[in-house]
Amino acid sequence: MTDPDETVSVETLPADEASLVRAALYARARAYAPWSHYQVGCAVVTEAGTVHSGSNVENASFGLTVCAERVAIWRAVAGGSRRVTQLAVASGPGASMCGACRQVLAEFAAPETLVLLSDAHGRVRRRTLAQLLPEAFTGPHNP
Repeated sequence: MTDPDETVSVETLPADEASLVRAALYARARAYAPWSHYQVGCAVVTEAGTVHSGSNVENASFGLTVCAERVAIWRAVAGGSRRVTQLAVASGPGASMCGACRQVLAEFAAPETLVLLSDAHGRVRRRTLAQLLPEAFTGPHNP
C-alpha cells in the first residue's frame, strides 16, 4: 500500500478505481442525512465484478440509522454475492469507516481487500482492510 498520509487525486487512480470512487461520490449525493448533514456514499465490487452502491440513511431514532458501507454490502449480498473485492467510501472529509462497518466488511472481504477513502473533492487515500481492522474477528465462512 501507500504511505498512510499520502492522498492522491481521483484523476490519478487506475480507471477501475477512479470509477469506483466516482460511484461512491454519486451515492454520497443521495444520502438521507437530515439530522447530522453528514453524507456518506459507498460502492463495492463483488467477485463477479458487479458494483453495488449505498448511502447512509438516518432516522429520527438515531439507533436506526444505517451506514452507507453496510447498505452497499447488504445490497451486494441481496444480489447473490458473498465476496467483496474492493470498495470506495466517500464522505465530506474523507473519513474512514466506523468499527461496525469494518467488522461487517471483514465478514465478506479478505484482509488484502483494497479500500479507497475519498473526500468530497475526490482526494483519495488507499488502504487495505487489514490496515483498517488488524486482527479482525472472523469465522469459518469468511473469505
